[in-house]
Amino acid sequence: MLQVSVLKENPELVLAGLAKKHYKTAEADVAAILSLDQRRRELQTSRDSAQAEANELARQIGGLMKSGDKTGAEALKLRTAELKQLTKTADDELAQVEDGLQQTLYKLPNLPHSSVPEGRSAQDNEVVREGGTKPDLPADALPHWELIKKYDIIDFELGNKITGAGFPVYKKQGARLQRALINFFLDQARDAGYDEVQPPILVNEASGYGTGQLPDKEGQMYHDAKDNLFLIPTSEVPITNLYRDEIVAADQLPIRNTGYTPCFRREAGSWGADVRGLNRLHQFDKVEIVQITQPENSYAALDGMVAHIEGLLQKLELPYRVLRLCGGDMGFTSALTFDLEVWSAAQGRWLEVSSASNFETYQANRLKLRYRAEGGKTQLLHTLNGSALALPRIVAALLENNQTPDGIRLPEVLHSYCGFEKIG
Repeated sequence: MLQVSVLKENPELVLAGLAKKHYKTAEADVAAILSLDQRRRELQTSRDSAQAEANELARQIGGLMKSGDKTGAEALKLRTAELKQLTKTADDELAQVEDGLQQTLYKLPNLPHSSVPEGRSAQDNEVVREGGTKPDLPADALPHWELIKKYDIIDFELGNKITGAGFPVYKKQGARLQRALINFFLDQARDAGYDEVQPPILVNEASGYGTGQLPDKEGQMYHDAKDNLFLIPTSEVPITNLYRDEIVAADQLPIRNTGYTPCFRREAGSWGADVRGLNRLHQFDKVEIVQITQPENSYAALDGMVAHIEGLLQKLELPYRVLRLCGGDMGFTSALTFDLEVWSAAQGRWLEVSSASNFETYQANRLKLRYRAEGGKTQLLHTLNGSALALPRIVAALLENNQTPDGIRLPEVLHSYCGFEKIG
């Protein structure tokens, strides 16, 4: 959530940033926020003035009663009653104004970092660098949705029977590969200095608002209406919310956590080859890395997170590229995002497997997540997260890129985790 002070001090900068993100109602929403904030301050001043006068009259009434001036005391009591009503009226309106201000602030996306390129869609993203070598597959190479049937390692029909489309069943070597990748990613994160946590996969509404999934992504989240709980779309939500309403000691920073969870997302209106097989699922496994740090260190932290994710892809021997997302393709809460994609040889296209983002103070402001700086003053922290990694498209690329007439060769780094060197 943007800070009102930023909107008041730099409205032109805010409007330019919102324009880069192609936010359509920027001028109207910013004007509404500034107007509501002005009214909030007027009401607060009026309420405080009435309360101060009432406190002073209470002191005077006590003196008049002691001196025997009941008539004077009664007159002041009448005024005190008027002030009490004025205070109640101001409190009621203040609550409405503050709620309207909060809800309008929730609508505004984060402002993009100055390095974010202009653009409206994924076609406008900037390729930062590429790594690895694309495999040269024979003409009869199979896409992963055919390979999983050939080797009987993932079953979409069984998942559809049990739950519905987008909930596959992993079995035999497919199930063992899933577990191997999760353990490999967690071990690599711990070796890189991240503390492992195992958070809940259901979160309350406050947690959804804290990291910005609500209200922006409400329609994409699975919701239990009876208990008002949400299945997490990513473990970023519970892991970051561990620190909601906290003042973190400076010597505890940076906070670096990792966690594995299943993730759940509705995906509406998607058809065709681009979403076949493992390309898009309602439930999938992911290892996440999360950092919380002082503002001056956050972009160095982001670079380190991207380097860590690149290292995973290199060890998996997957060709990849790093993209800097343009304003129109960025997430709602992000100030700067790098996507990492792997080459899917049989499909002949790039598949996104990770996003690493710096949210600056946007989430921290919602979370009331601060640290005590030198001099004792509290300041908002910066939050960051990255997928390290999401499994489905990693598995798709591993299957497609490494297929041979004798089975699917797995990268050496996974042999000890899997207990086998190839599928088939």
